Amino acid sequence: MSVLPDTLCYLNGEYSPVAEAKVSVLDRGFIFGDGIYEVVPVYGRKLFRFAQHMARLERSLASVRIPQPLTTDEWLARCRHLIAAHAADDQMVYIQVTRGVAPRDHAMPAGIVPTVFMMSSAMKAPSAAVLKAGVACVTARDFRWERADIKSTSLLGNVLARQISVDAEAVETVLLRDGLLTEASSSNVWVVKDGVVHGAPKSVHVLEGIRYELIRELCEAEGIVFDLRPISEAEVREADELLLSSASKEVLPVTALDGRPIGNGAPGPVFARLHAAYQQAKAAQSI
Repeated sequence: MSVLPDTLCYLNGEYSPVAEAKVSVLDRGFIFGDGIYEVVPVYGRKLFRFAQHMARLERSLASVRIPQPLTTDEWLARCRHLIAAHAADDQMVYIQVTRGVAPRDHAMPAGIVPTVFMMSSAMKAPSAAVLKAGVACVTARDFRWERADIKSTSLLGNVLARQISVDAEAVETVLLRDGLLTEASSSNVWVVKDGVVHGAPKSVHVLEGIRYELIRELCEAEGIVFDLRPISEAEVREADELLLSSASKEVLPVTALDGRPIGNGAPGPVFARLHAAYQQAKAAQSI
């Protein structure tokens, strides 16, 4: 049995150890997965790209018609409280908002108060050995629902997709829909060909990761061409480099896909430049 952490969390106006926090069994997040979430990275006890995460939180809330429960300053104050209470300097702050508690009914009830939950955990960044060797991934059909652009707590499709790679002893599952790249189970995917970084266009099938805009900015700073367009399965498999990005992975090189090497089977020069630029951005864009 897993032991719950004793770190501090925030739930509906109160701070308590995570193991002591309780929600109603009729919370719509528990019954329906009716909620949204955000994960904000923290480096040296400073939040990274906090404004962008808050903007996506607002978009997700609006998409599912949950009222914004806190102001930006209130979110920031609660994040900082949790960060200060944690032992690690590098952390991941998890934010979840559900529609609230009501008798079970599929229709959205009016006038209920959203449930707000927050916690922070130590960040485990990719090791130097992983960055040097790269990681293996597998592919699968993108069988998730049609609104992957909403950062919803309804993540069963992503859980099933991620387990495909776990069963294959791989790091991620790269998803393909109708022969085109969408994303991975919990990462965005980038295809590098002839020095150009290609990504799937923004759509309802792709969560607009905070790193979407960050990768564009880093490419611009490095003089690397950045291109969002439909990417075929063949292009993914024939890439010179394949990259993953997420809050926890930052930028990670994929060196094998479905048991076959990507490019020459080693992390490439575009990854090296973007990873170095990412490390510089962490210091410059934190609050």
